[in-house]
Amino acid sequence: MARNQDKAGTATADTRKFYVRSYGCQMNVYDAQRMADTLARDGMTETETPETADLIILNTCHIREKAAEKVYSELGRMRVLKQQAAEQDRRLTIAVAGCVAQAEGAEILRRAPAVDLVVGSQSYHKLPELIAKAVNEPVVETEFPVEDKFDQLAPPTKQAIRARGVSAFVTVQEGCDKFCTFCVVPYTRGAEVSRPLAKIVADVKRLASAGVREITLIGQNVNAYHGEGPDGRPASLAQLLYAVAEVPGVARLRYTTSHPRDMGDDLIAAHRDLAALMPQLHLPVQSGSDRILAAMNRRHTHADYLDVIARLRDACPDIALTSDFIVGFPGETEADFRDTLKLIDAVRYSGAFYFKYSARPGTPAAELEDQISEEEKSERLARLQDAIERDRKAFNDLCRGRTVDVLFEKTGRLSGQIVGRTPYLQTVQVMALENLIGQIAPVTITDVGTNSLFGALASPGNARSEELLEMQQA
Repeated sequence: MARNQDKAGTATADTRKFYVRSYGCQMNVYDAQRMADTLARDGMTETETPETADLIILNTCHIREKAAEKVYSELGRMRVLKQQAAEQDRRLTIAVAGCVAQAEGAEILRRAPAVDLVVGSQSYHKLPELIAKAVNEPVVETEFPVEDKFDQLAPPTKQAIRARGVSAFVTVQEGCDKFCTFCVVPYTRGAEVSRPLAKIVADVKRLASAGVREITLIGQNVNAYHGEGPDGRPASLAQLLYAVAEVPGVARLRYTTSHPRDMGDDLIAAHRDLAALMPQLHLPVQSGSDRILAAMNRRHTHADYLDVIARLRDACPDIALTSDFIVGFPGETEADFRDTLKLIDAVRYSGAFYFKYSARPGTPAAELEDQISEEEKSERLARLQDAIERDRKAFNDLCRGRTVDVLFEKTGRLSGQIVGRTPYLQTVQVMALENLIGQIAPVTITDVGTNSLFGALASPGNARSEELLEMQQA
């Protein structure tokens, strides 16, 4: 059935559809959801396929070269869809949002003329008015506005919250002041800014009232959080976690991504004292070599990082760690790389993200001499991957026969199967009734797959600490 068109060739408000594809980190997932909420308030409806959309938004990541180039490749496909829409006398608006938009601005229009709108990561609250302007000519909006975008965004409806599941991200902090030499975040997201504690708690209450059971507080450098507290003074992330834990309905808390230099005593104590705070932490280290850490401007050493881990494990003996690693940073020698492998052996991560160094234009590391060959990067990445996978598999294997608490999130691929996550973010598949979705139940792990655990419902009770402490000490 043909869509109604106005004089500008745009579908009318009751039929306009938008499609958002998000790349990269949890921040982009959250931003994409808030874009959807804002467009829904403006009368648009979301579609799951770009072919049926009147507006396509690519919400982009600029952290690595491949991520950025993937966007331009996708824009080639969007250009074809735009041509097809024009042949049907239908207007298709293409927008690029997020960090690639913020970093490259008008260069996107030069490389991809089919794009109508480029909107940076700090301006997407203006989407409706920017889309209207883009009807007449291409628009680039990459300023860092004075107003708080979170105050301008439409809150999600209960229907939208429920459709997104029982776990939710909440942005509490944006930007970074660390200026690691490999990273574009300070240039694409700006300086560190923290939201007031009361506004975050209000967001969490809205989510919890719609059935969300697990909250992950997110930020580019989330443990540097310093938003206004109840007394008007800056509050720490630990204070925020305690406040959020008091919201009725919130059963689990997490936070990501952290920096080792911002693991304060009160935050470490929260891992000991706050029952809702899950015993799993993503704490990026990037390298185990002091020389490379200094070149990266990480401002901590191999020993500093291990000291933070020791303090965390003293406070919460059953905690599991994941991390980020970069191999092949300019000047990295075999000895430097072996220091990274030594750190991995010492920590025994339950998982990690690992990447070959990718020079990002405008960052200090991109200008360094001694760039490492792709062949050497690939060889080191394979060795690092083997080390991480060894420890990840060992961690998962220790779960066999154990009983763990699982928050069930959705139905599985098989009839009668539901899927949830352990306190350690492991996926667990169980044959059980759908009415357990949104609930936490003890599950005995019967088998360990490549990417999932399999289990059966156990008798009621909290199995977290006693069982999983043994896993860490094994």
